[in-house]
Amino acid sequence: MVAVLTRIFGLQNIELAEDVVQDAFAKALKEWTYEMPANPAGWLMTVAKNKAIDVVRRQRYQKEFAADVAPLLKSEYTVQPVIDKLFMETEIQDSQLRMIFACCHPALNETEQVALTLKTCSGFSVDEIARALLSNNEAIKKRLQRAKQFIAEEKLQFDIPVGDELKKRLDTVLSVLYLLFNEGYNSSSKEDLIRKELCEEAIRLSLLITENKYINHPKSFSLVALMTLLAARFDARLDNKGEIVLLQDQDRSKWNQELINIGLHYLNQSAEGDELSEYHIEAAIVAEHSMAKNFSATNWPQILVLYDILAQVNPSPVVLLNRSIVVGKIDGAAKAITVINNIVGIEKLSEKHYLFAATLGELHSQLHNHHEARRHFEKAIALTESPFEKKLLQKKLDAMMKMGKQ
Repeated sequence: MVAVLTRIFGLQNIELAEDVVQDAFAKALKEWTYEMPANPAGWLMTVAKNKAIDVVRRQRYQKEFAADVAPLLKSEYTVQPVIDKLFMETEIQDSQLRMIFACCHPALNETEQVALTLKTCSGFSVDEIARALLSNNEAIKKRLQRAKQFIAEEKLQFDIPVGDELKKRLDTVLSVLYLLFNEGYNSSSKEDLIRKELCEEAIRLSLLITENKYINHPKSFSLVALMTLLAARFDARLDNKGEIVLLQDQDRSKWNQELINIGLHYLNQSAEGDELSEYHIEAAIVAEHSMAKNFSATNWPQILVLYDILAQVNPSPVVLLNRSIVVGKIDGAAKAITVINNIVGIEKLSEKHYLFAATLGELHSQLHNHHEARRHFEKAIALTESPFEKKLLQKKLDAMMKMGKQ
């Protein structure tokens, strides 16, 4: 609703669009007390559309509306047909795509892009955004206000860029959606390890991109593949106590086969074209895990090949760490430790990021180097703020210490 109304009013009047939506919901609260309409979403859309027509009729000479429809909104004969058209299903989808690209303008910083996307494209409240981004309400309000002020001052257009500019902006859009998915998949929240609503929203918005023939791109298909293949594991990632279940211990019968099939379908679609992105390679790695009947049947040599390619595209310390784990599966823990120790800046990284210490703890534990393993596990426990990770690491440490005493 916000997206469609912004298409009418213009980005500079985004708050007016939000006010109209709030009025529609306020009316619903009042009128739905005794009876719900048969089609609640349609009812809300109709109310929002009628309110938009009223706003345009009242303010068409005082406000500057969206440039591409403004002339038509000044005539009484064309107001209703224009707004009716923009509330058609295909136009609603187009408006949502335009809104995503507007929210992910490269001039905004990453946090502002994510916050604005969650607020205007997904309908999240300020409180929900603050929780998702581990911030507070006041900080999020300021970021949203700053972003909206920038949009108004720069008079950004509510459109999808073309040519080279489209590719740049699409990269930003996909990056924001991946950040959104990751926050849901491995949440920073101390209450929830998985926030499915964030993952589902990231997938929904990504699918909108793939469904538009003018802006879909192999990279978009590969991101959808990656997200859906990972989302297929949701029901197996936590046990009945809400504790983390590692990949090797997950009950694969709980993996959502329908989502896996969808992911593989999009991975095949992403093979068109000549660009190889990180999303392509990461999705291919997850697909290898998804196709293995059990953990012991995992094709580690093939996964190592994929990590070698990924390390060329993105030689980040985390990618190299994950690659070393795969090396350990093939050549043993001692070889993996050597590979990790050769990562540039490993000393500083292991002092800041718990994953490095946790991985070294696990590898030393496999070699029965209990003293070293304990040191790394304790460091990892101190470095992570996630109660879920702390609990898992403590269980590993306790099990190792118990084994060492036997």
